[in-house]
Amino acid sequence: MMAQQFDLIVIGAGPGGYVAAIRAAQLGQKVACIERENLGGICLNWGCIPTKAMLRSSEVFHLMHRAKEFGLKCDGVDYDLDAVVKRSRGVAKQLSGGIGHLFKKNKVTTIMGEAKLVGKGKVSVKTDKGEDILEAKNIVIATGARARDLPGLEADGKRVWSYRAALQPPHMPKKLLVIGSGAIGIEFASFYNTLGAETTVVEVMDRILPVEDEEISKFAKKQFEKQGMKILQKATVKSLDRKADKVIATIEAGGKFETQEFDTVISAVGIVGNIEGLGLEDVGIKIDRTHIVTDEFCRTGVEGIYAIGDIAGAPWLAHKASHEGVMVAELIAGKNDVHPVRPESIAGCTYCHPQVASVGMTEAKAREAGHVIKVGHFPFIGNGKAIALGEPEGMVKTIFDKKTGELLGAHMIGAEVTELIQGYIVGRQLETTEEDLAHTVFPHPTLSEMMHESVLDADGRAIHF
Repeated sequence: MMAQQFDLIVIGAGPGGYVAAIRAAQLGQKVACIERENLGGICLNWGCIPTKAMLRSSEVFHLMHRAKEFGLKCDGVDYDLDAVVKRSRGVAKQLSGGIGHLFKKNKVTTIMGEAKLVGKGKVSVKTDKGEDILEAKNIVIATGARARDLPGLEADGKRVWSYRAALQPPHMPKKLLVIGSGAIGIEFASFYNTLGAETTVVEVMDRILPVEDEEISKFAKKQFEKQGMKILQKATVKSLDRKADKVIATIEAGGKFETQEFDTVISAVGIVGNIEGLGLEDVGIKIDRTHIVTDEFCRTGVEGIYAIGDIAGAPWLAHKASHEGVMVAELIAGKNDVHPVRPESIAGCTYCHPQVASVGMTEAKAREAGHVIKVGHFPFIGNGKAIALGEPEGMVKTIFDKKTGELLGAHMIGAEVTELIQGYIVGRQLETTEEDLAHTVFPHPTLSEMMHESVLDADGRAIHF
């Protein structure tokens, strides 16, 4: 079989893979990108994008119920779940199709099929027409990850759902159990709770959103409980007894066991890397707990093979994968100003209500690292734009090194904080100090003024609270 020749082969067309392929093509490389399911990967088709479309629907539904607060009349408020899902799938389809257009524009060869490494610089691809052999000096593995299944808690798509079923629900939950309170679990809990599901969240750690700053986690818990959610922390779902129309969950909390009935369960207990069937071990690639071991430049240790995105480990974020894709493409093309991705300067965003966003160290982590710190806070209730929007619940928190003024971390909860956080990310990238931020003029009236006030508060200088 005559092998097709390329400069670069990318396995996986998610937010890491498709970006790597496009950037490499821009730099003059002849590129092939192999995808077994949908262009755009999980993010565009079953993750970031469709969930945000559904959450936007629930946000509008929530605002419609508050119409009277804004002097508006809106009677008979209701929703059509099938229409909500249809819109979400349409948004995903539009963006996935856009990747195909970008590939054509940049002359990236798209091959739909299952890829396997079969030798140095050689990839076998099983397609619906047979098998193709591709060769390239460099290969990027960007196969992503999938939902983790715990024994006894496996998703079945009927009464126990993973994210896929939750995005195309066979029914509207009336009484919902969400296992896991990371970003995925909390976003689905927020969506279905807003639409009226009686929602319980079970988290094994001592607080929800456990990767966030403790103050943010506590604030979020109060807000979710105010919305009617039941939050169980330091609790474990031990078993699920599945019936035709319900699931009986055995939950352990504080050494006590209890059973509760739910009509629907969403399992959101982490992810595992898609490493199966790729022939990784055959070519000498090292695996650690379903993820490929790489250095800071995403090199696997096997000449000419790189791994990016979720398959290469935490943080499991689409924007991290995309940035790694650009970095690796430029490294392969021989650019000499390539810098490794800094995980500590990558923001995490959770699109629940209220939104949560953060970058850098939590207060606890900063202290553990030996920093003498200054901490600033500012509440949404002190901001004119937040009050005008009818969104007075939230806060901004900033953490600085007392000696150097370095911005060690920023943490937010409230309306639109997933957009606001970028200001602090840029600040960290440019090594901005507390003094630089304090001297910056923020526009009025905006939510961003709270970012300024939080910085000022670290020195006891906040004006409006």
